[in-house]
Order: sequence, then structure tokens, then C-alpha cells
Amino acid sequence: MNKKIYKKELHELQIELVKFQKSVIANGKKVCLIFEGRDAAGKDGTIKRFCEHLSPREVRTVALGKPSTRDNEAWYFQRFVPHLPVSGEIVFFNRSWYNRAGVERVMGFCNEHEYENFIEEVGSFEHLLTHDGMHFFKYYIDISKKEQKERLEARKDDPLKQWKLSPIDQEAQKMWDDYSTARDTMFVKTDFVYAPWYIVHTNSKKRCRINAIKHFLSHVVYPGKDEEKLIYDPSIVFVFDPEYYKKELIAP
Repeated sequence: MNKKIYKKELHELQIELVKFQKSVIANGKKVCLIFEGRDAAGKDGTIKRFCEHLSPREVRTVALGKPSTRDNEAWYFQRFVPHLPVSGEIVFFNRSWYNRAGVERVMGFCNEHEYENFIEEVGSFEHLLTHDGMHFFKYYIDISKKEQKERLEARKDDPLKQWKLSPIDQEAQKMWDDYSTARDTMFVKTDFVYAPWYIVHTNSKKRCRINAIKHFLSHVVYPGKDEEKLIYDPSIVFVFDPEYYKKELIAP
């Protein structure tokens, strides 16, 4: 995507995001977006472009670290509840409770009983959120194996991205197929009418960010909305459907 066009579109979309946030604050809305995806998929950068010009007092990004001993003794969702938005807030989860269906499942950080409990409870948990009137969106940032490899290699040589390197990153390529299986199972078991999964194709970071913002804004209501600027590419952002595997729009 041409850099000049990207910057122009991003600027226009960030103006739309500010309009939306003003509506959130004025009407006491609660907004929650969760971003999942493989390592190096681009979750950080996408969330950054969403938040860049929003009022920091009413927007938060949540990226929880390793659970504590106390967290492990509590109800699984308990550690996430305090971070959910209150009236007038927008909250972005950079990885969420779906860690249990992805990293924890693949790396053996949870047992089978814990995993099954999660799968059984997550639908009820998300139904409570949406039933309470929360605007709730689930995005999975999808990346190809080749593109992930290139981005992980680039991190090793970039002194500003050293903090992103972890032992789990080193296993990402080796366990690609295991992550694919866990992802696909997660889609099938946790794609709900009231909380569907949206897939964002991210081999182009710029197109990913632009289309993710367009998709989100096209699904919410706020004064002064410029619909023409929010037409997104349905081959880049789309609601989960098994048919997209056949169309090769979801990485194998």
C-alpha cells in the first residue's frame, strides 16, 4: 500500500475514531475489542493506530503478563474482569482470555480439564458482556507462515523490538501446525451469534490496520459518521466461516 495513501486514509479514519469516542463518552457506552493472533501478526501496531489520537483518560490497552499464583487459584476469567470497560470507556485487549485456547493449549500451560472448562464457560461469559449492553468485538489477526518467519527474524536485528522476543516466539514456527489446529478449534467452538470472530488478513500491515479500523467503525453508530470512508475490503476483514479455508483466505 502506497505510504502517502496509507497516511491520508489513516488520518481520516482516526478523525472518525475521535468522533466515535466523543459519542462513547457522551452516552456512557462500554466498548471492548480483543485482538488475538500468532506471534508477530501485528496486534501491537494495529491497536496503536486505533488509540493514537484518542483521549487517554477514556481508553486503555490491556496486555496481561504471566498469571500469578493467586490468578491460578482463581476462576479463570476473574483476572480479566477488573480490566473490562466501565461507562464511557474503550478497552483494547492485546491477547485476552483466549490465551487459554491458543498459547496455553499449545504450550501445555493448562491441562485438559482447564481447557474444557474454558470452552464450556466462555460463551456464557461473553453473553453476559453483550447482554449488559457492551459493544464487544473479537478480531483474530491472521498471518502466513512465511510472513511470520520474516517478521520474527527482523525482530532479532532491531534493537527497538528486543522486548518482543520471548522463548515462545522461538517455538512459533516449529509449532505452526499445532497453533493452526488450536486456532481452528477455537473458531468452531467460540464463534457465537452475539460475539462472532472477525478475521483480519495481515500480510500487509498497512492494509490490515486500515481495514480493521474501517470494519470496526462500520459496525458502530455515532453522530457525523462518514460511511463512504468506512468501506472495507471483504477479502482482508471478514466474519469467520469455514468456507474461507477453501478460498485460502485463512492461513493453513
